[in-house]
Amino acid sequence: MTEQNKITINETEYDFADLGEQSQYFVNQVRNLKGRIAEARFNIDQLVAAEDAFSKALIASVETSNVEVTEDEA
Repeated sequence: MTEQNKITINETEYDFADLGEQSQYFVNQVRNLKGRIAEARFNIDQLVAAEDAFSKALIASVETSNVEVTEDEA
C-alpha cells in the first residue's frame, strides 16, 4: 500500500480504501485544496516580487525625472 493511500486524522492512521465514500470525497477535497493553496502561495510570491520590481522601477523613474527637471532649471 502506498503512503498516499494512508491518511492520518487525529493521530490515527486510516487506509483510504477502508473509508466510506463520503470520507474519501472529503479526503480528495482536502488534498485538492492543499495543492491549490500551495499554487496560490507560489503565485502570490511571484506577484509580490513583480510588485517590488515595478515599485523600484517607478522610484527610479521618478528620481530620474526629478534630476532632469532640476538640471533644466539650472
